Parts: sequence; structure tokens; C-alpha cells
Amino acid sequence: MRDEATLQFYADQASAYVAGTRRAPAARLAGFLARLAPGAAILELGCGGGVDAAEMLMRGFAVDATDGSPEMAREARMRLGRRVRVMAFDALDAEGGYDAVWANACLLHVPMADLPGVLARIHRALKPAGLFYAGYKSGAGEGRDGLGRYYNFPGREALAAAYGQAAHWAELEMEESHGKGYDGVDTPWLHVLARRAG
Repeated sequence: MRDEATLQFYADQASAYVAGTRRAPAARLAGFLARLAPGAAILELGCGGGVDAAEMLMRGFAVDATDGSPEMAREARMRLGRRVRVMAFDALDAEGGYDAVWANACLLHVPMADLPGVLARIHRALKPAGLFYAGYKSGAGEGRDGLGRYYNFPGREALAAAYGQAAHWAELEMEESHGKGYDGVDTPWLHVLARRAG
């Protein structure tokens, strides 16, 4: 499931990547957090340099920040001044432990064949009525960007099918946008907000 070339990119470029990235759009993160109770327990997958985690902590949420790259987790640890777990998506084994899962621009590195299994793990990790956000670069199928990183590049139908195959969600919202990633290329994005049944 892990793409070695992608992991190697983040290992080699961790410091530069963190310096060149920003947190999620303020409105998107704020809208997500506004749906949660004060002090809610949030699992962050693919926390990168910890910018989003820092915002969540500042707002009083209990954040379990994780990243699949030891080098990126180290960068986040330095920013946050607290433990950041190194964890691959397929190692998530929590059951009903979180009020929410935030996965900004990270599940896009999961091969499409493996995505339903990862989404099922996330569903299990949520408490009843738990909220889950993930953002994906959209496209016509799997491939690599100009930096050699693997992306699943799903379309709306493929992404909806992956979520449907993984679990029953009480709510599933999908929104489109355009934006530039670390590579500077203007890209269509799909943002998915899902809620586990209560």
C-alpha cells in the first residue's frame, strides 16, 4: 500500500515542504471545527508540518496528530512541541475513539484499490455521529505528479463508490474547488465531508 517513491520525496524534502506549505483554507477548517463540540477529540491523518493541528489545538480541541513519514512527523513535533505519532493509514486500528477525523490532502496518496479499506478503518475509528473530512486532487485516474509522487486522482463517481464500498455514512457531501499544491500546478480538488451514523 505504501508508495516508496512518495515516502522518499517527503523524507528528502520534509523541511522545504513544510516551509513551502500553508494550512488548509481558513474557511474550510473553521467550518469543520464549527460542527464539533468544544474540546472534541480529533485524529489528524497526514498532519505534515502540523499547521492545521496547531490551529485545532489553539481552538481547544484534543488533537492526535499523525503522519506516515517519520521526517514529516518530526517537523510537526518541532512546531507543536508535543508528540506526533508515525502511523501509516493501514495501521489505524482505533474503534470509536474519535469525534472527528481530519485528513487534509493526504488520502490522495492511497492507491484506489486500497482506499475503501482505509476509509473503513476511519469509519471504525469514529464515534457514532463522528465527522470526517478528506481532500483529494481530482482527475481521471491514478498517476504521478511532476515531482514523482503517486496520486489516486479520482473523479466524483469513483470517490463516491469508494466511500460507499467502505461503509454506510449517514451524510456524504462532496464539493469541488481549484487550487495549487506544493508543485505549483493548478489542480481541481474534491472535498468530502462524511458523518458516521449516530
